[in-house]
Amino acid sequence: MTFAEIRRLIEQYSTITLFRHAHPDCDALGSQYALKTWISENYTEKKVYALGSETTAQADFPASDEVSDAVIAESLAIVTDTANVSRTDDLRFQNAAFILKIDHHPNVELFGDASYVDHHSAAACEILADMFLSFPDRKLSLKTAEFLYMGMVTDTLCFRTPSTTGKTLRMAGELADMGIDIAVISRRLFDKSYQEFHTANYIRSHVRRNKRGNIASVILTMKDLADLHETAPTARNFIDEIGHVRDFDIWMIFTEREPDVFDG
Repeated sequence: MTFAEIRRLIEQYSTITLFRHAHPDCDALGSQYALKTWISENYTEKKVYALGSETTAQADFPASDEVSDAVIAESLAIVTDTANVSRTDDLRFQNAAFILKIDHHPNVELFGDASYVDHHSAAACEILADMFLSFPDRKLSLKTAEFLYMGMVTDTLCFRTPSTTGKTLRMAGELADMGIDIAVISRRLFDKSYQEFHTANYIRSHVRRNKRGNIASVILTMKDLADLHETAPTARNFIDEIGHVRDFDIWMIFTEREPDVFDG
């Protein structure tokens, strides 16, 4: 599907529901809310809803909307940053009138009625930035640009991942030229509270390594989470604490859950 075809699809529906993956990161939320803002500002007559039961502690995103099954059934559902059906935060998207998938992960599971998947993009927000910028006749507000930048800078670990390309940096540069406050956004995303500082120290001091020392893992039991005043989703946001040790080729955080409780 092309960007022009996605735009025409959006223009066909009066109700649009937006979905993200469970345990969302800033790319999932950023792409979802960038779409909501862009559609709402350019097509004021449309009803646009961002759905999902979870959020992230890394940034202050708007609260999710609540809609009935009937609203979803008549809507265009757009699922962003989600590689497979079971990982979607609100599986009711499957009942929508039309389903569009927009993603940057390898397309291992085909779902929906149409898709735009570019695994060469570093983030779903990069795809959307490219799409929005391709429509010069439509408004791209500062608020939308901030959502896009937050998704891109976090999913690339501040533009340090192998998936970061010249195009990624050009898209970020276009957003920066719009006047977003990079310093303020960076502080919101990466500065820590004392509680987060304490959790980060605990994780760093409880790393387990294999014999070669190149695989690192941290296991957080339910008691650990309670003692740290963290939940499983917030604790997994600390994966970056062990992701910048050059000796580690693979790094993981495991969180314990109650038996028979799906946790994504």
